[in-house]
Amino acid sequence: MFLIVIYVIFKYKGQTSLFGGKRVSKADATIAAVGEIDEFNGCLGLIIAKFENLPRFDKLTEFFPALQNDLFAIGAVLTGGKSKLDYLDARVSEMEVKIDEMEKQLPPLSNFILPGGSEIAACVHVGRSVCRRTERGIVALAEKQTIDPSIIKYFNRLSDLLFMTARLVNDRAGIKEKIWKES
Repeated sequence: MFLIVIYVIFKYKGQTSLFGGKRVSKADATIAAVGEIDEFNGCLGLIIAKFENLPRFDKLTEFFPALQNDLFAIGAVLTGGKSKLDYLDARVSEMEVKIDEMEKQLPPLSNFILPGGSEIAACVHVGRSVCRRTERGIVALAEKQTIDPSIIKYFNRLSDLLFMTARLVNDRAGIKEKIWKES
């Protein structure tokens, strides 16, 4: 166990520490990517809270808390920590199974849909878009340093899972998807 210090005593210089103590700028690509993961984890926490008292969605969201733990482990690895990510490929496969199960319950898509519908589905769509931005940040980091490719695939599938979750939530709520109409 280690102590987490919320603020620093020394003169603040716009820097932070990676695992191992190396100081880097808060504008560093690693810190940007980990910050995006943190923001996405907050969105995922909001999504979990929105579903909390809706037992009809338990099966749909039962493994979301595990995803939050994954996000911490990924952030730790990106900053030089020793967390193990050897389970990520299995988690991606698990997400793909869930995506396929949801897809079977929904009408096929032939057009883009507008994010929204129910309040919960709209929150899931916000989480999905933050997940996509997080993925882009990790890809940008991968252009500067070696990143386990399973991390990038993980975020790609996770955003797909959230997209399907939002669709299924609206479907179960009887809310028809709004189709994007070209102007």
